[in-house]
Amino acid sequence: MKAMQITRFGAPELLALSDIEKPRADRDSAIVEVRAAAINPSDVKNVAGLMSQTTLPRVPGRDFAGIVVEGPSEWLGKEVWGSGGQFGFTIDGAHAEFMRVPLEALSQKPACLSFVQAASVGVAYTVAWQGLIEYARTGHGETVAVIGAAGSVGQAVTQLARWRGSRVIGVTREPLSASEAALFDGTLLSDADLPERLRQLTEGRGADVVYDAVGGVMFEAALRCLAHRGRLVEISATGASRVSFDVRDFYHNESQLFGADSLKLDGAQTARLLDELAPLFDDGTLQAPQVQNTVPLIHAVDAYQRVARGEGGRQVIVPGAIE
Repeated sequence: MKAMQITRFGAPELLALSDIEKPRADRDSAIVEVRAAAINPSDVKNVAGLMSQTTLPRVPGRDFAGIVVEGPSEWLGKEVWGSGGQFGFTIDGAHAEFMRVPLEALSQKPACLSFVQAASVGVAYTVAWQGLIEYARTGHGETVAVIGAAGSVGQAVTQLARWRGSRVIGVTREPLSASEAALFDGTLLSDADLPERLRQLTEGRGADVVYDAVGGVMFEAALRCLAHRGRLVEISATGASRVSFDVRDFYHNESQLFGADSLKLDGAQTARLLDELAPLFDDGTLQAPQVQNTVPLIHAVDAYQRVARGEGGRQVIVPGAIE
């Protein structure tokens, strides 16, 4: 079968489109014909050699959607979606025509989502759920500020926060269009005045929850946006992996800090989260992710490079597509 393969670490152009042996099912796994597979920033980091758990050669790719073509009879022919912290790192992932998936990592795809849309949900929505629902326990009537609101995680957090009955303030580097801004109760730019202007929007209180999908360079400002006993969720370290803040202010405000890492969720844990998300897509509570570009396997390196450059929108590989 055709597959993208990491044979040595480095820039995306070192990825190789290879002919490798098609995997076979066993008593604990099924074979999924991959119809679509998103490219996440963590996939780019994986190719660069920044993930210590990865062994070579390795097929990368965490998020997938496809059809079960080999395995137990109850799963044959089923349309599935999935993701997980082992795919593309310790076992071969989704950037291939076929992949082996543990049975416990299978989840039935919502009928309302295309394969391309379903393949764009995994990492973004599971880390949004982790931080917003499981850790920060965001509730009805609270104010949630989303830093990096225009990104895939930011969009997922915004939708989940609205489902929880929260007021949502979007924070972005550049002004949003009128249609984008309509998704929020207020929008702000992520500049030096962010904490002060956010308090102006919240009658001096600040945000009950700040979900910082940027991290690093935004950490201190995000912390200063918190209301009394506010919760800050961090998922990234853009621009700086070490940060500083005033500990006295932190404990006087009784702030709480959470880190959320979707890589800590294996395929089985991710599948159970996707099972919870599926009805929310089917009933229209959650909207399908926006996909910027789809490419066949032969052009996967170009899509990897777009992700590495930080270009907006989701990049999705469609293995069966013809050039």
